[in-house]
Amino acid sequence: MKYNFLSKINSPEDVKKLSLSELTELCEEVRYKLIETVSVNGGHLASNLGAVELTVAIHKVFSSPKDQIVFDVGHQCYTHKLLTGRYDKFSTLRTKGGISGFCRPTESEHDIFFSGHSGTSVSAGLGLAAAKSINSDSGYVISVIGDGSFTGGMVYEALNNGGRSGAKHIIVLNDNKMSISENVGSFAKYLAVIRSRPEYYTFKAKTESALSKIPLGNKIAGTIYKIKTDIKNRLYSQSTFFEDLGYRYMGPVDGHNIENLCDAFESAKTVNGPVLLHVITVKGKGYEYAEKDPSIFHGISKFDIDSGEYKSSSLSYSDVFGECLCRYASEDSSICAITAAMGLGTGLRCFSDNYPDRFFDVGIAEEHAVTFACGLAKNGLKPVYAVYSTFLQRCYDQIVHDISLQKQKVVLAVDRAGFVGEDGETHHGLLDVAFLSTIPDIRIYSPCCFSQLKDDLGKALYEDEGCVAVRYPRGAENENTCELDFSNKLYSLYGDSNADNVFVTYGRLTSCGVDAVRELSAKGISVQLISLNQIKPLPEKAVELILTKQKVFFFEEGQKSGGIGEKLGSVLMEKGFKGAYSITAVEDKFAGQASIDSLLSEYGLDKDAMIKKITEK
Repeated sequence: MKYNFLSKINSPEDVKKLSLSELTELCEEVRYKLIETVSVNGGHLASNLGAVELTVAIHKVFSSPKDQIVFDVGHQCYTHKLLTGRYDKFSTLRTKGGISGFCRPTESEHDIFFSGHSGTSVSAGLGLAAAKSINSDSGYVISVIGDGSFTGGMVYEALNNGGRSGAKHIIVLNDNKMSISENVGSFAKYLAVIRSRPEYYTFKAKTESALSKIPLGNKIAGTIYKIKTDIKNRLYSQSTFFEDLGYRYMGPVDGHNIENLCDAFESAKTVNGPVLLHVITVKGKGYEYAEKDPSIFHGISKFDIDSGEYKSSSLSYSDVFGECLCRYASEDSSICAITAAMGLGTGLRCFSDNYPDRFFDVGIAEEHAVTFACGLAKNGLKPVYAVYSTFLQRCYDQIVHDISLQKQKVVLAVDRAGFVGEDGETHHGLLDVAFLSTIPDIRIYSPCCFSQLKDDLGKALYEDEGCVAVRYPRGAENENTCELDFSNKLYSLYGDSNADNVFVTYGRLTSCGVDAVRELSAKGISVQLISLNQIKPLPEKAVELILTKQKVFFFEEGQKSGGIGEKLGSVLMEKGFKGAYSITAVEDKFAGQASIDSLLSEYGLDKDAMIKKITEK
């Protein structure tokens, strides 16, 4: 495709120069550019395709960065990036050193808030709007939030705070009936009711827009608004939820009609107070395969544009976890599975199909999921909460107070532990070990292979008490781990048992350690590898074995500060260890976006780095 318009967009000001018909052509070019780029780089496609016209209309009506746009979640910002001077760099999307797949303030003045987690845009937008009011700044604040985010509690806290604040804050509810999977819960049903009466709200939006363009139009609009509200309340018996909170509700508006969107935004600008504009979009709009299966194309790897076929990855830890949990559930009716809108990503599709009465998708409500699990456990069930490591960060308080303190039996299946690749800073699972290991009585497993994952899940369900976390990485196992000695269930061994040098690690890095020990052995250098399966509490026999070594090299795919490497080092010192001890881990920083292999190399955690540790003088 020739990008006749898109190639000339160097800033949002260039969008304003285009006519409505030209904007429509621009949208088609943007849509194809998204498909073209994501087919090569992977990324979030369906959500971005659904927000093309919406984003173009925002930049047509508002003036970024004076008017501040906050996206929730940031993965729907690809069109925004194309319209704010990053067209020439767009081919670097999600690559090392390239532009981020999320809003990144250090990347552009048009990226206001770095958000990889859901439900933050209303709170952030309200704060921005309040600051503008204090600073006598006439600019607008626009928070773009998907209906999926309304399954999380933080949104309601912000709405409750903002509705009576009087702040000039425009919330755009991008309603596509989905988060990653289909939305669940009462609010999704509520929006369905509102969608059933669009003619009323379309007329309302057009009337307000027309009045705003004539003298005294705003005063007339205010009077008519009160009359219409009274008539509407009589017709429908109740006002909308948003109006009850203090927001001027507008919509629903067709999110793929540029003219209607621009009219609605112009109308929203005339309101002296908080506004909620309800926009209806289609996730995956304009690409047949993404419209047909938006869950798959929400976050997709490389794919063929013409056929929609994508490379099917090999069996993953998520798959093995899901299959194993299903097997246990077939024999134990007390086992329940919980997800926070991530049933597909966490491998629970099979469980949800076979045991729907014991499968709970709570929506994007990670904190609620933990305490909900405690309620299940209190009444004798065995809840397993499958969650990405990055989203588990939201649950610390609930894990402490509701699981650990009350000694409830809850299993945390922590997916995507360690580096996750191109999603970058907001999605790496590098903090879970550090914060989970501070919690009293918790037990943490970090299997290095599929067989260990299966064993650990069984122990967590039937042998261990209290809170148990089983953490595992994204992707497939490395088959070289089968060479380890698994006779001790809490740790595994490989290499020369008489060696003075020892590598100590856990999880995915075990395979790197096996390769490093093998290559060093071929060079005549003896090293033993100790792979910790249980990382809290540390296995006593493993510690005793490490104490016999002269040089200990600890490698950790996580934050060094508060990690297991530091904890083991402290234990060794307390026991009088006289040898040399070093830790290689992620220092006090956020890791960027790149392939997993590239990140392991960058942080000195791959096979070559381990070999260098031994051979360097």
